[in-house]
Amino acid sequence: MSELLAGAPVDVADDVLATTGIGSPLAWQIVSLLALLSALVVLVRWWIQQRKR
Repeated sequence: MSELLAGAPVDVADDVLATTGIGSPLAWQIVSLLALLSALVVLVRWWIQQRKR
């Protein structure tokens, strides 16, 4: 049962990519990296603001 649950998100992601035809896995990695970097920038800005107070 746990093996089925562990594989489910990957299968769903593959199905979504296959049916929508959006870009390559590399494109998704780039988008994920950009999202991670922007979240990091927001966190650092918030942290700097907190230290100024």
